[in-house]
Amino acid sequence: MSSNYSIIEIERLYYRYDREYVLEDINFFQPEGSFLALVGPNGSGKSTLLKLILGLLRPQSGEISIFGEKISQFKNWEWIGFVSQKANSFNTGFPATVQEVVASGLTKKLGLFKRMGKKDWQRVKETIDAVGLGEFYHRNIGELSGGQQQRVFIARALVSKPKLLILDEPTVGVDAKNIRDFYSMLDDLNRNHGITLLLVTHDMEGVSDKVTHVACLNKKMIFHGKMEEFNKLKADESSHLYGYSLPILSHKHHLEGAEK
Repeated sequence: MSSNYSIIEIERLYYRYDREYVLEDINFFQPEGSFLALVGPNGSGKSTLLKLILGLLRPQSGEISIFGEKISQFKNWEWIGFVSQKANSFNTGFPATVQEVVASGLTKKLGLFKRMGKKDWQRVKETIDAVGLGEFYHRNIGELSGGQQQRVFIARALVSKPKLLILDEPTVGVDAKNIRDFYSMLDDLNRNHGITLLLVTHDMEGVSDKVTHVACLNKKMIFHGKMEEFNKLKADESSHLYGYSLPILSHKHHLEGAEK
């Protein structure tokens, strides 16, 4: 359940490459405990916005605050986990087990040369279990399906106990039959483990019954609000504002499932 506390808060943000603005007057916030879908066409500025939130780019104009601190002063980057699209291009021939890949997520927290203790290995096991891969603990990552590999990289991001998990198009390369289970896992992390999620996606239909908030970006923030507010938009309104039609779906089937 989300609160009034904003983990991410952006005010009057502008960013440009050379003379062309890719982000214009962005005002945005993400409440603690929310599951937010960030959607937008190619070239809409999504990647640039993520880089700014992750501190990889500096704002040219405007302000970004993370966990209540200006981003220029923020030091606790271990509070943020990130899974990029590039996780899908991992060299699956690399001889590493699920356990080893997930354990590598503790390197930054422990230090490069510090040995892991019993509690650290227990944390690795619990995290692998949390993403539903307990039976593959000692399996080589190259033997897993695309969807299972993505779960491994999410576990790697989660093992250091972040408060915010950012995922950039995590279902690219994942088989369609595994995508729904993948989204259910994210829903569980949000609802039952209290992790705030920011998901960059084109698949609004797949996550419409999971997310709590939606942000539609096309250089400007076209829409930002709760999922139920997004659902009230008519298809022609979303198409006119956004540039192409987005599925406007009801939560009804989700609510029916929750009542059973």
